[in-house]
Amino acid sequence: MPVTPEQALQLWFENVWNKGDEATIDAMFDQAGIIHGLSTPDGKELIGPAGFKTFYHSLRSALSDISIEVVHSMSKGDFAVAHCRVTARHTGDGLGMKATDKPIEFWGFTLARVVDGKLVEGWNTFDFLAMYEQLGVGLNMPTPE
Repeated sequence: MPVTPEQALQLWFENVWNKGDEATIDAMFDQAGIIHGLSTPDGKELIGPAGFKTFYHSLRSALSDISIEVVHSMSKGDFAVAHCRVTARHTGDGLGMKATDKPIEFWGFTLARVVDGKLVEGWNTFDFLAMYEQLGVGLNMPTPE
């Protein structure tokens, strides 16, 4: 029985991020799929499993014990949205700094278009500013006088 877009998105987070099952990327992400809101080190959108794996390896090498909990989700037609809570520990050099061993927690949303059980397009908005602030990197904005 085919999975719904909502089920596909939940399986994606559970298998790819929580279980670290990289084979799920190849199985569930379309070869021509595109991810908006996440990028390669040179600022390009992530395209296909190979493009996504660049981001995936970078984040997993910096953050141990990463867990993405889908707190709310819903779907309509080919689209599904997930409201997620991300927890991890910054134990690897990465994210632009040496490992801090600090725990982090931040929230975000993913909207995905799913066709025949494969993610073909996704939009991500996660609060990476909150993550960096927890790691001790702030904006260093001037104080108003």
